[in-house]
Amino acid sequence: MGKVKVLIKNEQKDVKIPTGIRLLIRRCCNAALQLEGIDQEAEVSVTFVNNEQIQSLNAKYRNIDRETDVLSFPQFEAEEFHTEKRDDIYMIGDIVISVEKAFEQAKLYGHSIQREIGFLTVHSMFHLLGYDHEEGGLKAVQMREKEESVLMQLGIPRGSSYVMEDE
Repeated sequence: MGKVKVLIKNEQKDVKIPTGIRLLIRRCCNAALQLEGIDQEAEVSVTFVNNEQIQSLNAKYRNIDRETDVLSFPQFEAEEFHTEKRDDIYMIGDIVISVEKAFEQAKLYGHSIQREIGFLTVHSMFHLLGYDHEEGGLKAVQMREKEESVLMQLGIPRGSSYVMEDE
């Protein structure tokens, strides 16, 4: 099975990134690819920003002038993963997470920041892989089931906190 190389950048100074978050993000990205049966070498970038930065990106790329929690920028058409075998690395895309918003939502929903950032990462990975929930219905249900499956596998289901394993 190929692994995903996860490039993580912190472009904000408002919130300290908790210990273990980078490892959690890498595990989330790998688990999403594994669930999809994707065995290609792949690369994804994850960037931490604040609410102001993500609002600016949301306005520029989606014409929605408000902050959001996560944005996904795929680098290819999703079908390519399932129809083409390649020798080189797939550049899956970019994930942008507002750490400020993630902390707000973790508090609002009553769970850990690890659970929130884990969810946002997995959610965004499935967007990068071609899943969409915007129109609701069966596609939204399928996406949510896949998200929860990955989070359960990683030990961070709804209402629980992420516990680091000795590696």
